[in-house]
Amino acid sequence: MPASIIAQMAISGALMGLVYALIAYGFQLTYATSKSLNFGQGELVMVSAFFSLTLLDLGVPYWLMVPGGLVFGALLGLAVERAGVRLALEQRSEGWILLTIILGLFLFSAAENVWGRDDRPFPTPISSDPIHVLGVDVTPLELSVAVGVLAVMALIEVFKRRTLLGKAFEAVSADRDAGELMGISATRTVMLSYALSGTVAALAGILVSPITTVGPTMASALVLKAFSVAVVAGLDSGFGVVLVGVLLGALESLASFYVGSGWREAPGLALLILALAVRPTGVFGKAAIRKV
Repeated sequence: MPASIIAQMAISGALMGLVYALIAYGFQLTYATSKSLNFGQGELVMVSAFFSLTLLDLGVPYWLMVPGGLVFGALLGLAVERAGVRLALEQRSEGWILLTIILGLFLFSAAENVWGRDDRPFPTPISSDPIHVLGVDVTPLELSVAVGVLAVMALIEVFKRRTLLGKAFEAVSADRDAGELMGISATRTVMLSYALSGTVAALAGILVSPITTVGPTMASALVLKAFSVAVVAGLDSGFGVVLVGVLLGALESLASFYVGSGWREAPGLALLILALAVRPTGVFGKAAIRKV
C-alpha cells in the first residue's frame, strides 16, 4: 500500500485526536485545583454544541455564535461545580463522582427532549474542500480544529502563568491548604477551573460538530476517548494530552482502515488498560510522594 495513503489516514486521525486532547485538557483543569473530575464532561460538549447550533438557526452570525457558545459552556461548568462538586469537596467526600454522572444523565435527557434524538448537521463557513499540503489532502475545516485546539490551550496556559488570577490557580493546584493560608479563595479557584473546563468543552463541541454532526449520543464516544487520553498522558501534563491525543487519533484511523470500523475504539481502550496496569500516574505524570 502506498505510503501516501497511510500518511493521509494518520494525519486525518491525528487532527481528530486533537479534539480528544482538548476535552482531556478540561479534565486536567478541574483535577488540578480540586482533584475532582466532571464525568459529565461529554454532555457539556454535546449540550453546548446544540446551543451553538440553535444560535445559528436563530440567525446569529458565526463569529458571534462562537463567543456565545463559549460563555454558555462556562456557565454550564459553573452549574456543575455548584450543584455537583462544591458540597462534596467541603465534606471531603467522593460524592462528586456520582453527582457529576447524574448531572450528565440529566443533560442527556434534557437534550433529547429539547432538540430530539436525531443527529443534525452543523453549518460552518469554513470550507471542507481538500487542499494538498506536503503530499496529503487536508481540509480547512480540519486545520481549523488544530488551530482552535492549540490556540485555546496556549491562551489558558499563558493565563495561568502570566496573570495574578492564573497564579492563584497554580498556587491552589500546588497546595490547596497553603494557598488558603496565603489568602487565596480555593472555592473561587475551583469555580474558575470548572468555568474554564466548560469553555473548553463548548469549543470542542463547536469544532467537532461540523465534522461529526450534532446528536445526543456524540457525548459518549468523545468522553471515553478523552478520558483515555487524560489517563494515559497523566492528569497534570497539558503537553502530554496533545501528544497522546494525536497518537490515539492516528491509531484509531489506521485501525479502522486496516482492521475494520468495528475496531475503531480498540486502540483507546488498549492504551487505557496498558497505562493503568503499567504506569497509573500516566506517561507524563509525576508520582505523588505523600508524608504519612
